[in-house]
Amino acid sequence: MPSPLFTAARSQLIGAVVLAGCVLGQATGAGAEDAVTFNVIDDRGVAVTIPAKAQKVASVSYFAADVALALGLTPVATTYMVEGRHPDFLGGYLDGVKQIGQRATPNIELLAEAKPDLTVAIRRYTEGNAAQYEKVAPYLAYDLELYADSDRTIAQLATILGQPKRGQEINAAFKSDLEAFAAKAPKDKHPRFVVMWGGDIPWVFRSENMTAAILVALGGDNIAGQNPTPSVPGNWGMEMSLETLLEQDPEVIFVYDYGPDRPQENNPIWQQLSAVKNARVHYVGDHWVEAHGPVARQMVLREAAHLLYPDAFPAIDVKAEARKFIPASIQ
Repeated sequence: MPSPLFTAARSQLIGAVVLAGCVLGQATGAGAEDAVTFNVIDDRGVAVTIPAKAQKVASVSYFAADVALALGLTPVATTYMVEGRHPDFLGGYLDGVKQIGQRATPNIELLAEAKPDLTVAIRRYTEGNAAQYEKVAPYLAYDLELYADSDRTIAQLATILGQPKRGQEINAAFKSDLEAFAAKAPKDKHPRFVVMWGGDIPWVFRSENMTAAILVALGGDNIAGQNPTPSVPGNWGMEMSLETLLEQDPEVIFVYDYGPDRPQENNPIWQQLSAVKNARVHYVGDHWVEAHGPVARQMVLREAAHLLYPDAFPAIDVKAEARKFIPASIQ
């Protein structure tokens, strides 16, 4: 039987998806329907003027590419997570899109060659080079860490791209799907889990983090818990030694797959973990890292349900499933 705190947190996480655009100022037209610009406030608190008919989106991280594809638009440029690895969760439709480098170190010259109307980026990777991005095109920087970041950024970007109603429909559909999956999850099981970057000392994510929040909404019990200092909004993750991880001993471990270098596996403590012994360590794809977009979060929801409760939910083919959420005009 989950505690009242757990139940309340789960309800809050499921319900939070209805809050779209409450944190940021909504994109607003400069005048009537024939306005030529939008005025938008991004997560830096910076007012950005964007062409009202912007359609050529460059995506520093996969988020804007995800939103664009869900709206039936192909981005003009994108970064990658791991060089040479195209994300299955975007259906293979980025294979011909201009690559401008790794998401933390994009090439500004390649970005300029793509001639975007708008560049959308993760704030922590690009804020220091804002002036360079702004010389190429209007530049929006989003935090994209917490569960609460997802709906509001999707709603805002959909509005900027001329499809506000579709953005609302996408958010409503995810809320409905999340509730349906949570309702189907076994009520007598709450698998202990952790989501992490691997390393000699892994970095684990608290329950406010997007991927962890989906797992909690499905009934999982995050050993990293919630942010103990809500007044410190950036406290969404922490280092956790393998010794502490063994003390908590999660039943399921989700590791962001960043390539073949997996130093945590070289530590003898790793082999003592129940999840390792029971083959319940899952190296998960790029959509788990960048889960805020319309397609990514749907794929995480479906994969997470299966990996937490393999007897209750089927495994999915991520690329095939993702294509169901991308309009036929792209295909």
